[in-house]
Amino acid sequence: MDEVDVRQKARAFVAKVDISNIQEDLSPYVAAANAKVKKDELGEGESGYTVTKPNGKHIITVNSLETDERQRFTICHEIAHIVLDLKSSHEEVPSWSYVKRHPNEIACDTFAAELLMPYQQWLPAVPKEEPSLELIQHMADLFGASFPAAASRFASLSDTPCAFVTMERGAVRYAARSTSLRQAGAWISPKSVIPAGSVAHRIRSSGSSTTDTGEVSQDVWFDNWEKGLDLWELSRHYARTDTTISLLWLDGEDLPEFEVDRFGARIEDDGGLPELTGELPWPGRSRRR
Repeated sequence: MDEVDVRQKARAFVAKVDISNIQEDLSPYVAAANAKVKKDELGEGESGYTVTKPNGKHIITVNSLETDERQRFTICHEIAHIVLDLKSSHEEVPSWSYVKRHPNEIACDTFAAELLMPYQQWLPAVPKEEPSLELIQHMADLFGASFPAAASRFASLSDTPCAFVTMERGAVRYAARSTSLRQAGAWISPKSVIPAGSVAHRIRSSGSSTTDTGEVSQDVWFDNWEKGLDLWELSRHYARTDTTISLLWLDGEDLPEFEVDRFGARIEDDGGLPELTGELPWPGRSRRR
């Protein structure tokens, strides 16, 4: 099951539910999943789990010690496990971490984002202005989501060429790209080190939790990219977990045009056949022996 399949299943689930007040109340999702939510004090790094009773009722337990937005995301994540019928594979890895996370968990995160921030509500609510710290925080507050979740959702659904990058311990773990960036073949390699020259690299080097915005060259982030063009980078570093996130965006006019194949890989121009001149290239001076 790939990301497209997960998103389609999530949107089909959302379409059957009254989401008019979903920004405040997730109970329509819970009811549709034949579940019940309870809160309990769980261990550090444990956000929640689901137990299914013999009668088919699902009991979702969330960590009451975590923030409200984290609990909301956990509820949607656990609903994803139920709807997609995917086994839980937390394996002692924190829910915010992409390091060695099982594909089931990443798929459920994708599903959860669709539930927590439904695109049919998200798109008309996004202010028609340049991305900024204030804009992302506004959307996070509006949908009861964390700043990273809102930034990732913004990048995925934006008309502006942009990307959202999650980094841990100095390495890229995940990058969500807008449709226009994917079509242009813009690629950020997973597991690559945070690039020198980026805002993310600079603020992580400070060793403290901070947020900053700056202008950097596009080829700092994108692999095999044209030099001489710039983009904006809004980056935030969380020192306690050594996690860094960056929202990258650029003007559509500054997006290089490339031809890509059906896999999204850029097709390099090899010059093709030489231009016809009307002059025959043979016989030449050399002859076959």
